[in-house]
Amino acid sequence: MEYIQVSDEVQKKGMIPCCECGVIIEPNPANMCVGCLRTHVDITEGIPKQVTLQFCKGCERYLQPPSEWIHAALESKELLTLCLKKLKGLNRVKLVDAGFIWTEPHSKRLKVKLTVHAEVIGGTLLEQVFVVEYVVNHQMCEDCHRVEAKDYWTACVQIRQKATNKKTFYYLEQLILKHKAHENTLSIKPVHEGLDFFFATEAAARKMTDFIVTVMPCYVQHSKKLISHDCHSNLYNHKFTYCLEIIPLSKDSVVCLPRKLAHQLGGINPICLVYRITNSVHFIDFSSGQIAELESNVYWRYNFNSMCDPKQLIEYIVMDIEPINYKNRKTFPGQGAISSKHIIADAWLVKASELGINDTPIHTRTHLGHILKPGDSVLGYALKDTNVNDANFDKLSEDSIPDIILVKKFYSHNKAARRKARVWKLKHISDEVADMNTQNNEYNEFLDELEEDPEMRQNINIFRDIRKQIPVDTNEIDPSIPQITLEEMMDDLIIED
Repeated sequence: MEYIQVSDEVQKKGMIPCCECGVIIEPNPANMCVGCLRTHVDITEGIPKQVTLQFCKGCERYLQPPSEWIHAALESKELLTLCLKKLKGLNRVKLVDAGFIWTEPHSKRLKVKLTVHAEVIGGTLLEQVFVVEYVVNHQMCEDCHRVEAKDYWTACVQIRQKATNKKTFYYLEQLILKHKAHENTLSIKPVHEGLDFFFATEAAARKMTDFIVTVMPCYVQHSKKLISHDCHSNLYNHKFTYCLEIIPLSKDSVVCLPRKLAHQLGGINPICLVYRITNSVHFIDFSSGQIAELESNVYWRYNFNSMCDPKQLIEYIVMDIEPINYKNRKTFPGQGAISSKHIIADAWLVKASELGINDTPIHTRTHLGHILKPGDSVLGYALKDTNVNDANFDKLSEDSIPDIILVKKFYSHNKAARRKARVWKLKHISDEVADMNTQNNEYNEFLDELEEDPEMRQNINIFRDIRKQIPVDTNEIDPSIPQITLEEMMDDLIIED
């Protein structure tokens, strides 16, 4: 019989031989070395070494049971979390570490290296490392399947406006981009007098409808159409449609209010100017500075249209202007609110096309006394020379109809130089929504309004145009153009990387 010679150092450390192979080890409850423990106990038993993942090639998403599809890049934390959730029996051991092992991206195989430990015989802790292989199988998700079957949308939001210009849609597009209201949109289709937004769920369409109602005055109609019905399980399949009709008024248009509505708005002058549109319409009386706000639900009770649109604006030259004191203004009991941003003034004007030919000035009263001075160019409507077809306008006396209604100051005659000096741009949802090139006059006029109106500019995101450089030669810039520097627009300017 052979005896194992144990050194004195081993005896001092309290080492013992393994009961199976005789290797000197530290004492443990099982009195076995790690190799002998692994031959008797496998802590990874019950954990599958090969798992299947479902991947959709159309939208590049992975299936997270039971029915959720998520986006996850290769070797990302999201994909590792999904892989660990697919392992059954992992809750019986304690996970120490997990990480991907590199595989060929086109092999449709994912390998994850796991390190776990658990208690075995007598409370001994055993740590083990193993590899799990994931096989990526292709499976089409429900959304892609519905697209292929040409039945991809469940709800549609139809936005319409019976107006002569598209500035409202340009402004609405920027609001949608800033608040990311189009994230769940499947597609956007331009149609006559509006846009159609398609969604996969009714909740997404309802969310889009609620957003538009909060930023635009509109009338909402809802309908649904039955597509299929399972009489055994009592399941219905509907398609929902939300129709939003925006009021046919735009900024800088002139309206004639019904007499009853003008009385409800604080006795405002029936002929007034639309100076701003938010979720309601804001009017201003150019002769007294009185302002009023009209909600969308009140508008549809009377349903009046505009008499003059921005396409009918005429350029005038200010010959003289004289502000009116507050004491000389006409006031009456029950009058509505008066604007503190505008100054009422008497102005004498001459048409820019008749300057030097007919120098007889025309008198009018305007609310732009705070920005106009003699020699300035201003845009307005020649109401007396306009053929107006409006029932409310025909009821007014000729003495109450002004000759000219001034709308806004005109800054530059050289539109090409103004557009050339513009070093910023806007983003768009899709190129199919509208023609955004330099030949589109309506879109360029919308950009001009953004430069002139800081309140409108605060509601949208403006980006630096890297294709244009800020001109160094100051002689190239027209001093009459309201230049907007990057420092002035820093609050609402987002610089692209």
